[in-house]
Amino acid sequence: MRESASPGGTLQGVRVLVTRPRDQAEKLALLIEGEGGEAIRFPVIEIAEPKDTQALLSVIDRLDRFGLAIFISPNAVNRAMNLILTRRGDWPRNVRIACVGRGSAREFKHFGIENVIVPAGRSDSEALLALPELQRVTGNKIVIFRGEGGRELLGDTLKARGAEIEYAECYRRARARADVTPLLRRWARSEIDIVSLTSMDGLHNLLDMLGPAGQPWLARTPVIVVSRRMAEVCHELGLKTEPIIAAQASDEAILEAIKTWRETQKTL
Repeated sequence: MRESASPGGTLQGVRVLVTRPRDQAEKLALLIEGEGGEAIRFPVIEIAEPKDTQALLSVIDRLDRFGLAIFISPNAVNRAMNLILTRRGDWPRNVRIACVGRGSAREFKHFGIENVIVPAGRSDSEALLALPELQRVTGNKIVIFRGEGGRELLGDTLKARGAEIEYAECYRRARARADVTPLLRRWARSEIDIVSLTSMDGLHNLLDMLGPAGQPWLARTPVIVVSRRMAEVCHELGLKTEPIIAAQASDEAILEAIKTWRETQKTL
């Protein structure tokens, strides 16, 4: 770590590894750089088309038969809504919308939709399930728009509450292809101060991409995560530092978590 912050920004000299997908990383990177830090862009996930597009289109064609549609992530909002508007013209008025996090709710504003059920606090399935709107769902038909292979907690819990659940997988997370050698060299020179991780797949992908040579460096480097479950998995995978949990999965909340961590580094 470089010596100390300067009046130029609260993150002056802090080098942050940004692992968001390439087309989603720039906002966080610019926020970090605006505070004087260095954003090291290293996407570990690529967002690809789902393997079974016909199954997704089938759900979209029957969308007005559901009472509630839940969107797991901003990727789910963007991928699904572009298809829905192209195929149907507009969103069916009888179908309510819920999101796991505020980032997804913000994406809906780009499509002119603001009446969205979303947790005010944490951005995870548990927080959404705790909302009053999702308590009494017996007999309701609910569609969950998500990536391939997502968590089953949300759907399983709603089924247990009596709802009829259908999944609409609208994207696929693939491990990014990148030359990791420059990143390993920077880590070897102690030039990575903190890592931003925003999904479980991203965490696993980064470990795989670093391999045996780089995994010990990651294990000793502070990490920012976006859920308690991610923090637990960091421990399970052998990361030695206590993960810092951002209040939300938004870029702004991640930036605030990095700034809060920076303030605790009294020797810098």
